Amino acid sequence: MTDYFVHESSYIDDGAEIGAGTKIWHFCHVMPRARIGERCNIGQNVLVSSDVTLGNNVKIQNNVSLYTGVVVEDDAFLGPSMVFTNVVNPRSHVNRRDEYKKTLVKKGASIGANATIVCGVTLGRYCFIGAGAVVTKDVPDYALAYGSPARIRGWMCQCGEQLDFDGKKAVCATCGDAYDKDGDKVTPHSGAV
Repeated sequence: MTDYFVHESSYIDDGAEIGAGTKIWHFCHVMPRARIGERCNIGQNVLVSSDVTLGNNVKIQNNVSLYTGVVVEDDAFLGPSMVFTNVVNPRSHVNRRDEYKKTLVKKGASIGANATIVCGVTLGRYCFIGAGAVVTKDVPDYALAYGSPARIRGWMCQCGEQLDFDGKKAVCATCGDAYDKDGDKVTPHSGAV
């Protein structure tokens, strides 16, 4: 008996690993060697390719394909119909399986609906990628990035609210967490009580 849920319309290939409490909904396909953590929620029509790794408590909305090379850490959110790639220069007649690029989505990152993440980038901890963005380069921790190509437009708290920096310091108006900023590097305030 499994300790996770899979809808009867989905396919789980032999060799896939799925953690306790995970729910996999309609019309999904999880391929061999895919590793899915605990308490994940995988929406309708999601593909998890071989050698993809998902951490714990990852939320994936409908119509997302995670191709070989994608690694998603704990607590990440992947919005509806967002897109990952895994080859920089695809051609139908050229086999590039040995050229897959790694894409890393760090802990707590959120990716909005219909965003495109070009392979080989790292999305920082708790960053927020706006809907429809095209991400072509690394995004730092806590950054708010959107547009085509995506650019840093602000900074986000772990709770998902935008931060308003007064010089090098910010306090979230919603949860009260404090942050320090040095250039394009934002970190939780080390002197917090």
